[in-house]
Amino acid sequence: MKIHKLLLTITLLASGCQKDFLDRRPPGELTFEEFFQNADQAVQATNAVYEQYRSFDLAALSYIGCTDILSDDADKGSTANDAPLLSDLDNFTMDATNPYVAPLYKGHYRAIARANVAIEGIAAVETMDETLRSRLIGECKFLRAYSYFLLVQWFGDLVLVTKTLQGDEYYAQSRQPKEAIYAQIEQDLKDAAAVLPEKDGYPASEKGRATKAAAKGLLAKLYMLKKDWASAEAQCMDIINGGKYSLLTRYADNFLPVGENGTESVFEIQTVALETQQAAGPGSSPYNMVQGVRGVPNLGWGFNRPSDNLVSSYENGDPRREATIIYVGEILPDGSTQVKDNPEIINERYNQKAWVPAHSGLQDNGPGNIRVLRYSDILLLAAEAKNELGKSGEALPLINLVRKRARGTNNFILPDVTITDQTQLRERIYRERRVELAMEQHRWFDLVRWGRAETVMTALGKSFVANKHEVLPIPQTEVDLTSGKVTQNNGY
Repeated sequence: MKIHKLLLTITLLASGCQKDFLDRRPPGELTFEEFFQNADQAVQATNAVYEQYRSFDLAALSYIGCTDILSDDADKGSTANDAPLLSDLDNFTMDATNPYVAPLYKGHYRAIARANVAIEGIAAVETMDETLRSRLIGECKFLRAYSYFLLVQWFGDLVLVTKTLQGDEYYAQSRQPKEAIYAQIEQDLKDAAAVLPEKDGYPASEKGRATKAAAKGLLAKLYMLKKDWASAEAQCMDIINGGKYSLLTRYADNFLPVGENGTESVFEIQTVALETQQAAGPGSSPYNMVQGVRGVPNLGWGFNRPSDNLVSSYENGDPRREATIIYVGEILPDGSTQVKDNPEIINERYNQKAWVPAHSGLQDNGPGNIRVLRYSDILLLAAEAKNELGKSGEALPLINLVRKRARGTNNFILPDVTITDQTQLRERIYRERRVELAMEQHRWFDLVRWGRAETVMTALGKSFVANKHEVLPIPQTEVDLTSGKVTQNNGY
């Protein structure tokens, strides 16, 4: 049973960056002062933070628009006249009023606000098991760090909020240098790793909560962003040597129900299609719907089309291409039916990693977990860090483990990488990260941290401007609400 089935999210928790729910008391709801009286309410508060990552703001068009579509992995997709302003992200012609940028900014600050409320409230519960208290606070710190980690990559310098703000405090905040954000992320993740259990430390009924390895994995990603190769290597090797994770035998299983929370899963956002007649249930997300096959049989929206450039990036015979892309005429993974041509879409294809089989309710009742961190990602980060440290010999077994799983029993494809020249091996690792993690919302962040966004985007004819488009614009509403205390990014 996934964590969102345990307790439904409490509606009073931090709908924004201010505690506006304190102003009145709706019938049947608790006030802030009456909450956080026991362990059950501490768990509810923590669950409310997790719930935010299934929201439309954080799991739908804005998320794929500012990750895959922004990168060379995907184009907007769908029909030409559907959500046309997503094309501005695709082509780097967006401005500070783009409607797909603001939801990410607001949604992640809402998650941060919920985490802040929970951290403070859980610490104040008078009678509670101390191990549970520490664990729940650790989960909230992990989630706060996760939101800040995404935000700092998207926007650069940020407003840093680590407590519940009062009154008009939010509008008095200003952006802090990204180094200060890195430091807060690092501290939160270290705190979380110190108290969170390993994956097998949770009962089956609470599968999917943040773990020690999830905190270390995200910490490794932070160190890679900072080019602190030695620290990144150490975090990755702790996970690898811990023996708690392994690659699934079949690559494609990672993205099917059978692979959810499996041996390769380090962290994923939990979802479920609870029984409902029409609308989305409380545990579902729109992630699958917005990328689903547009038309019979899947009734999705058809956004996030895998690009021609991505298709051509795979080595001959690489099974990962077929596991990543749904083509017209292809039989769906469950064998249910064949994908029909949609005459309204030019050269349509779809993200197979977001596909889900038939389920209760409509397509917005999406039941597919959102994969955030897989073990293969950790292996490739470790390989990259080792190569940057001059340990190419130690990097090779890690990249080859990923390739071996991909080729399966076909020894005529994806031969082991044997080169030890640092520059050449760097290129092979970069390529391996792309095809292994394609359409999983990692590529854009990799291109930026590698310093390759300009080269790659301009080669594709995009209107990319150096020293501008490496980050997104701060939503103009945030600049206006703070009377300019929250400043705009360069060039927007």
